[in-house]
Amino acid sequence: MTESSNTDTPTVTFSDFGLHPGLLQAVAASGYTIPTPIQAQAIPVVIQGRDVMGAAQTGTGKTAAFALPILHRLMQYANTSASPARHPVRALILTPTRELADQISDSVVQYSQFVPLRSAVVFGGVDIGPQRDALRRGCEVLIATPGRLLDHLEQKNVNLSHVGVLVLDEADRMLDMGFLPDLERIVRLLPVTRQTLLFSATFSNEIRKLGRGSLNSPVEIDVAERNATAENVTQIAYPLSGAEKRAAVVHLVKSRGWNQVIVFSNTKIGTGRLARQLVQDGIKAESIHGDKSQIDRMKALDAFKAGELEVLVATDVAARGLDVVGVPCVINYDLPHSAEDYVHRIGRTGRAGASGEAIALYTSDEERYLFDIEKLIKTKIARGELSLPAHVGARPGSGSRSTHAVNGRDRDRSRSGSRLHEGGSSRKPVDDFFSRPYVPSPSVKQSVPQAAVPRSASHKPVGILLGGNR
Repeated sequence: MTESSNTDTPTVTFSDFGLHPGLLQAVAASGYTIPTPIQAQAIPVVIQGRDVMGAAQTGTGKTAAFALPILHRLMQYANTSASPARHPVRALILTPTRELADQISDSVVQYSQFVPLRSAVVFGGVDIGPQRDALRRGCEVLIATPGRLLDHLEQKNVNLSHVGVLVLDEADRMLDMGFLPDLERIVRLLPVTRQTLLFSATFSNEIRKLGRGSLNSPVEIDVAERNATAENVTQIAYPLSGAEKRAAVVHLVKSRGWNQVIVFSNTKIGTGRLARQLVQDGIKAESIHGDKSQIDRMKALDAFKAGELEVLVATDVAARGLDVVGVPCVINYDLPHSAEDYVHRIGRTGRAGASGEAIALYTSDEERYLFDIEKLIKTKIARGELSLPAHVGARPGSGSRSTHAVNGRDRDRSRSGSRLHEGGSSRKPVDDFFSRPYVPSPSVKQSVPQAAVPRSASHKPVGILLGGNR
């Protein structure tokens, strides 16, 4: 039976939790003063050693809610010894994606910068050698994706017999990605007596079932309505044809002067194609998806975080763990087939209390997904009408022919006849060289006389070879 912790928490500061002074110093250096609701409710419970099931909207500080109290509890083992034996893995944090693992690792390094605790991160898609070396040097906190962790376990690069805290972050996503068998294999290698923390933005029935089977009398913390979206994110949906969507992205980004906009596409091929098209439209864009190497994905994310990209086009691989403060807008170029993925996508904007905007571009075929989203979040998403300028979406050097959208209708500026360009000049005559029928030139006809090609007796006509003239 779970305890419920849904009462209003009075305003507190991080110093009220009794955290180690070195951790408080790191929190202050990060610029944090007032904990978020999930932090205010989870940190005291985790410090007590209780199991926790925590649900909160993305961008509300779940990482600090479990990382800070875990580091505080591990301070009894902190030491400056160079011996790896003095630094066994005592806390294991499992995440579904490489990007989220890297993000959590950055946070743990930031929070532990003034205390003698080591951390390491392992995930697939990169050379396993440096990860093996880091594990063999020893670390108290290990952040990992399930598949790569199993690789290291099979190679005996890490021992989990000292783990006292297990964190399953974005557990619902791990189930969606088919990680349950891997999770079960890993859990069997952990000590039976341990603290288990399960954090997620949403709680499905499957997650609650997993929690009941893996956690010991957990405290359930809900700081927001289930599957709710952040109140500081404005949501709007524009009905468009499929051909208008790219032009809409170009118009929105350029007209509003946005930088660091995330555009979500459902497919890897569509993600790469859209990014290339946006570059041709004069927008600094890059894509990330599962078929890209981890190095390329990390380069794209680093450029995006540094403000070097106007648009990052991504599949749902970036819907979890991409924490960039100041993202002004998230655009759903394709509506997700799973309504819960919409919640995670738009959680990339409006983070850390800032305001954000979530825009959905949908065709008539996709409207049913919009209805599913509204049913899940229990909110009616406003519909808008987007007027696109004529020049938006035209390819450089494409001449006068360009299809543009106005109020949801396609129009073709190219007309037959002698219509003039917008600049007033007449249309350039069309060369019919490539459209007229092929006619062999006389020189070709006379260059090889028919008699000059003798037929060998062994070269039988094709019809005979195919069974004719028997």
